[in-house]
Amino acid sequence: MMVSFDHFSKDQLIAHKAEVNLTGKMENGKIQGSAYMGCNQMSFISEFKKGGNVKISKGVSTMKACQDMALESAFQSKFDSMTKYSIEGHFLTLSDDKGNSMKFVAADWD
Repeated sequence: MMVSFDHFSKDQLIAHKAEVNLTGKMENGKIQGSAYMGCNQMSFISEFKKGGNVKISKGVSTMKACQDMALESAFQSKFDSMTKYSIEGHFLTLSDDKGNSMKFVAADWD
């Protein structure tokens, strides 16, 4: 579950059921992941490397038009530019070189 991103409140993230799922198929150290920000289903490939580096390959998305796509648009514009990751307890934080970050908590913790 996403708990922190950009100017969106935690309540907004919860209302949109914002999540990234990293439990997909793993092959050659790359994880097939998915994301949902309240409208479209998205999929991508991520590779978590030593030293806290991550590479996220631009994925594909369904193309539904929804009433409120602000969160999804912001997420899509920044997600594949995330280059660093850190794990603290049940939290995963992704960040880029411009000061943007996204924080997630395991679905069974909040």
